[in-house]
Amino acid sequence: MKKKILAVVMAATMLVSLVACGSKEAAPAASTSTEAGDKKIAMITDSGDITDMSFNQTTYEASKAFAEANNAQFQYYKPTEDSDEARVAAFNNAVADGYNVVVVPGYLFAAMVKTVANDNPDVTIIALDCSEGDFGGDYTLPQNVCCFTYQEELAGYMAGYAVVKEGYKKLGFLGGMAVPAVIRYGYGFVQGANDAAVELGNASDVEVNYVYGGQFFGDEAVTATMDTWYSNGTEIVFACGGGIFTSAGEAAKKVGGKVVGVDVDQSGTIDGLYGEGVCVTSAMKGLAATVQSTLTDLFAGKWSDHAGKFQNLGLVSGDDPSLNYVQLPTASWSMKNFTVDNYKELVSKMYSGSVKVNSGIDAMPATEITVTTFDNIH
Repeated sequence: MKKKILAVVMAATMLVSLVACGSKEAAPAASTSTEAGDKKIAMITDSGDITDMSFNQTTYEASKAFAEANNAQFQYYKPTEDSDEARVAAFNNAVADGYNVVVVPGYLFAAMVKTVANDNPDVTIIALDCSEGDFGGDYTLPQNVCCFTYQEELAGYMAGYAVVKEGYKKLGFLGGMAVPAVIRYGYGFVQGANDAAVELGNASDVEVNYVYGGQFFGDEAVTATMDTWYSNGTEIVFACGGGIFTSAGEAAKKVGGKVVGVDVDQSGTIDGLYGEGVCVTSAMKGLAATVQSTLTDLFAGKWSDHAGKFQNLGLVSGDDPSLNYVQLPTASWSMKNFTVDNYKELVSKMYSGSVKVNSGIDAMPATEITVTTFDNIH
């Protein structure tokens, strides 16, 4: 895995503060040149920050790493508040400072893109986890924009399948907000857990508690719910949504429970905060790999491969899981009953289509295991 560039970038560790925090160097005069040597990269955070140990942090670090490796100027911007107007203002600040490549993470940026893209045709916008549905109605992406989404249901499936095969029977899913990406993770997790249980012949013994926190960060109310779950027998919780994993981690630590991370390999972060071995695995998607590959194409003059496109990323290899845009981390593998070889066999079946995962988000998947849903915590 370490030999694969995409995997190395994807596994990069993660670290949003005041508006326009970043390089302290004087900002250059505004420039809209499209020459490779004149490209200057900015990243704008969503409602979170670059210390969320998840989505923003990974995007920030990948953008910064690429800029440093390619001698390009980089700076990040944090909107003053969680609003479309503030995100537009952050974009305008970046352009005024001379940045002509803007990387943004998440569905919240759809409104910003619609507002600024056509008026700034010489500014390249790379939007991660921003789908056609986020733009509403009929909207055609301008040629200076590309949007990426991920097949989270596949990563969620892998995680659910793995932990049940490992031996866990009392599972939980703690989502952030019930947005499409989080729902796909959750429904995929349920499908994977169900299929593994059916194969093991213990579907009647496997249970999943399922809830959304209504936010992308942990707090006392979320932690209290997790305390209740773990004290009532839940063994492992898939904490899916920015910093909401902190509530699962705090509750798990008290009783020796376990956690599944999300988006990136969170084992180092979760274990560092709550104890060695608390993070069993992570359902990852290739945020950093997408930043790396797209910026590489842009700087190589291959922007036409992405211009004006919505691209949905998932499995690209049935033989080497580390090349896929959705995966489990093998470098930090700790499971015993479900081995890396077992994981590779599962990925091969998913790639070939012999294992199918439903990507629908309209209703909870039908299962033979017991799934109990709860009202949103907030």
